[in-house]
Amino acid sequence: MKHKLPHAFIALLAGSLFGLGLGVSGMISPAKVLNFLDLAGHWDPSLAFVMGGAVLVAFPAFQLAKRGNRQPLLSDGFQLPSRKDIDGRLLGGAAIFGIGWGLGGLCPGPAIAALSSLQWPIVGFILAMIAGQWLADRCS
Repeated sequence: MKHKLPHAFIALLAGSLFGLGLGVSGMISPAKVLNFLDLAGHWDPSLAFVMGGAVLVAFPAFQLAKRGNRQPLLSDGFQLPSRKDIDGRLLGGAAIFGIGWGLGGLCPGPAIAALSSLQWPIVGFILAMIAGQWLADRCS
């Protein structure tokens, strides 16, 4: 890789900005996420604005990337998903992800951002996530 140092710096900067956004928006708080998912109880719609803001930022960037006439600054090309089919493995993974998100109020990005809090439930989630990824790699 010819751009190793700039690539690592930009990745660190982008990851830090993403983690800061997750922290400012409250997405690293399992209680806030669970309240968003609790439509029949103490529903908190504020995360819908976070998701809407993310879509507003990401959608134009994906459209530009899909045109194919642009190239990223530090890579030979964009790496976009190419598969269009929906199979049982995708549906099963999505179901497991959704159930886990609904039960724990965390998904991988916010959990990694929340790891700096050193709370044992967060550490346990990260360890379970690593074990699940290891198991998924062995089963595929």
